[in-house]
Amino acid sequence: MKHIRYAVRDGIATLTLDNADESMNLVSPEFIAEFTEAVEKVASDPAVTGAIVTSAKPAFMAGADLKYVGTAYDRGMSKADAVGFCKAPSDMHRHMETCGKPFVAAMNGLALGGGFELALACHHRIIVDDPKAVVGLPEVNLGLLPGSGGTQRLPRMLGTERALDLLLSGRTVGPEEALKIGLVDEVVPADKLLEAAADWLAKGPDPVRDWDKKGYQPPAALGVLDMKTATIHTMTAASLSAKTWHNYPAPIAIETVVFEGMQQPFDRAQALENKYFARLLTDPVSRNIIRTTFLNKGKNDALTMRPTGVQTYTVKKLGVLGAGMMGAGIANVAAAAGIEVVVIDATQANADKGKAYSEKVLGRMVEKGKRTQQAADAVLARINPTTDYALLADADLIIEAVFEDVAVKADVTKKAAAVLPDTAPFASNTSTLPISALAESFPRPADFIGLHFFSPVDRMGLVEVIMGRKTSDETLARALDFVKQIRKTPIVVNDSRGFYTSRVFQTFIHEGMAMLQEGVKPALIENAGKMAGMPVGPLMVTDEVSIELPLMIANQAIAQDGDAYRKPVSYDVMTKMMTDLGRPGRKGNAGFYEYAEDGGKRLWPGLAEHFPVASEQPDFEELKKRLLYIQALETVRCLEEGVLTRAEDGDIGSVLGWSFPTYTGGTMSLIDTVGVAAFVAECDAMAQKYGERFKPTSWLRERASGEVKLYG
Repeated sequence: MKHIRYAVRDGIATLTLDNADESMNLVSPEFIAEFTEAVEKVASDPAVTGAIVTSAKPAFMAGADLKYVGTAYDRGMSKADAVGFCKAPSDMHRHMETCGKPFVAAMNGLALGGGFELALACHHRIIVDDPKAVVGLPEVNLGLLPGSGGTQRLPRMLGTERALDLLLSGRTVGPEEALKIGLVDEVVPADKLLEAAADWLAKGPDPVRDWDKKGYQPPAALGVLDMKTATIHTMTAASLSAKTWHNYPAPIAIETVVFEGMQQPFDRAQALENKYFARLLTDPVSRNIIRTTFLNKGKNDALTMRPTGVQTYTVKKLGVLGAGMMGAGIANVAAAAGIEVVVIDATQANADKGKAYSEKVLGRMVEKGKRTQQAADAVLARINPTTDYALLADADLIIEAVFEDVAVKADVTKKAAAVLPDTAPFASNTSTLPISALAESFPRPADFIGLHFFSPVDRMGLVEVIMGRKTSDETLARALDFVKQIRKTPIVVNDSRGFYTSRVFQTFIHEGMAMLQEGVKPALIENAGKMAGMPVGPLMVTDEVSIELPLMIANQAIAQDGDAYRKPVSYDVMTKMMTDLGRPGRKGNAGFYEYAEDGGKRLWPGLAEHFPVASEQPDFEELKKRLLYIQALETVRCLEEGVLTRAEDGDIGSVLGWSFPTYTGGTMSLIDTVGVAAFVAECDAMAQKYGERFKPTSWLRERASGEVKLYG
């Protein structure tokens, strides 16, 4: 066998999983065939009394190959084929479970998805005492459900309430918690793993699971006739509706199949699970989630876009100019990655505040047990706050993160350049100012690049890497190496005002304010944003970033570009809020919302006076489309203009940068999911109603007429 090593000793068969083609054991048609063959050997050999399933890899087993699963929709997989796809491993597990011989899973590392479903189908589970050896069923995060018995074995083993918590959260648990809640039966030292498995088999355990014994009744077999079961499912269904707004079918499918499956014999329940899995696999939502958040993100994490022929660059010492929120965050993640960091600000007090940010973040991590005090102290020791630019003399990279003002940035850039080594690249963390213009203050523009981080830096995984007109491929490669070094995900874009992320995100808040000016009820605007899948409504997020910021950006563009700049549709709203009403947003405790001293907030009642509500309100679904489509359309413009060069960067940037809903796959995948022709038609209709900003580009029309997708 290619992927499994089979050996028998003293009546015990050991099935050692060892994928010959991958670094991780994965569920594949080849593996299923081989494992089924191995189970049959165990079942048919009278000399074999039981079997151990373990792994030769550092981990026990992951699930199905996402490269295969994530392309099922695009390959046109039918529901019948999808049922067959998950029925094969389900039948394999069931054959092992009912073959009459006991199987024990000896998990030497993590077991996730289909890998943990294999372990659940074993009659006993033992795991090594290692915090990295986590177990779980994270399929909900892929837009899927566990399709090989996981939704049926788990509630029969743990009870409905606990099983639903694990299935709907997709969270993983370490050995100690897994033992406590019943996911595993033993936790042992690594060197005792196989011995413990053999000892269990030596006891002659019963190979018949509870649900296969005569008279067995699942704990929730009565369904809604049982008050506890009815309460659990009623509350779960309501909670899922509030969280997903029915944009994500997987959680609802999981809740449904658990409810229905627990009222049926196991084999019927498993067949039901296969059908629900097939529905999800052949739905574009799972394709969108897997393609963007796993496959394409994985490629970017691996720097597949990195220029070739450039030696890998390692940053040992980083200089950060500016100790504000962004500079402090950048210093923190760099120090956590083992990099020595010099943080420079105008005064020592300000520089010290930058380091204090790391003390606060690390302190919370120590309190939660996510980091030891010793490790936190080591990170802090790598951060040196100062006002002395001379300390940058041996830096490998500088990141400027001062106030968004060209003159201020030019000043600190020149000061750093005076002492910086000739080989070190220079990066700006600007979110809107053109990189090519900022590079004029640096003596080596080929070594100047943009590294746009997102706030809070320690929690946001994206870095937008911006190429200036003169930025070299070598500088790009070095910048990408640094992003990987600090464990962030990069996208590469070309220089323009607002680049990609800031430029497109602004269309969301501008459209929300345009709706307000049209007379749409403020609550309707906010609810449309949230129900479309955005984290918060456009008015609230405008308050959070401050109304002052987008207005300042617009006024800067007007001053620099004159009539060539097209004012945002919300310009008059922003001017009224700032100039006439003095309501800048949350930072001034007054914006579209009003803020109480206890932290509470509500939409400002005075909005109705200054932005009268129309007697006739628009269709709610159209409001949702306006908020999503305007962002997708602006992304297409970025691609057409060359700001973006790849569709996948548009998707990754939108999902990781400003939380565009993952069920869409991102701004580009949204268009492919709707259909390019249908998207163009709907945008044309909205352009007639709301203005030229919804008018599709000629490039997009050409693709629509030729039925050419944005991907492929």
